[in-house]
Amino acid sequence: RRTNTPIGRDGKIAKPRQLHNTHWGLVCPAETPEGQACGLVKNLALMCYITVGTPSEPIIDFMIQRNMEVLEEFEPQVTPNATKVFVNGVWVGIHRDPAHLVNTMLSLRRRNMISHEVSLIRDIREREFKIFTDAGRVCRPLYVIDNDPKSENCGNLVLNKDHIRKLEQDKDLPADMDPEDRREQYFGWDGLVKSGVVEYVDAEEEETIMISMTPEDLEISKQLQAGYALPEEEHDINKRVRSILSQRAHTWTHCEIHPSMILGVCASII
Repeated sequence: RRTNTPIGRDGKIAKPRQLHNTHWGLVCPAETPEGQACGLVKNLALMCYITVGTPSEPIIDFMIQRNMEVLEEFEPQVTPNATKVFVNGVWVGIHRDPAHLVNTMLSLRRRNMISHEVSLIRDIREREFKIFTDAGRVCRPLYVIDNDPKSENCGNLVLNKDHIRKLEQDKDLPADMDPEDRREQYFGWDGLVKSGVVEYVDAEEEETIMISMTPEDLEISKQLQAGYALPEEEHDINKRVRSILSQRAHTWTHCEIHPSMILGVCASII
């Protein structure tokens, strides 16, 4: 899980050696060698995942069935405000109701109808909807927050006690169990991903979402929006420094699994 930047070690340019803001949760900020290779040899964070690629044709066919106009039939004079649809950087068509299309695609990904690797980015300002299914993108998992206004769980994590109970039951499965039965009954990490509890997000999609640092921060944010005062904090020098929350209304879409997941393997065992 080590990356090597193909630049001469004796170069005096500092930029390639520095950590960029978009590397949060993807590259370990601490683990890098000293000397000439400093900053050029990086290590991936603990939960970082490199995509292996999935076919894009089924997604394009599905969007055509959902009223996407293919590029060959597009007339700019008729629909000048339509949203452009890109798949792996290729302009494939336009759509007149992008909000519905994006919500449908998100719902399919969270129900495991399309691969968890697929990245969905809607750029409202540029009127673009970008989909990436190619290999080699760096992703990381995040908890999903339910934002469906019709849901009773709106504003809370999708993760609930049923999911925790299923994870605990995995430990009770007998070791001499038939492999096929074990595969069917084992919930595990894949169960969380397929249930829509956890979602893989790449650096570009991360620009379009709102991430809460911890579930506690999510609760405090909800209290602030409801008009309550911030709870008094106990002075503890070992306590995590909490990010300053504003009283402006935020629609949180995701939550960090744990702040320490930004570190790599070696840095996290110290």
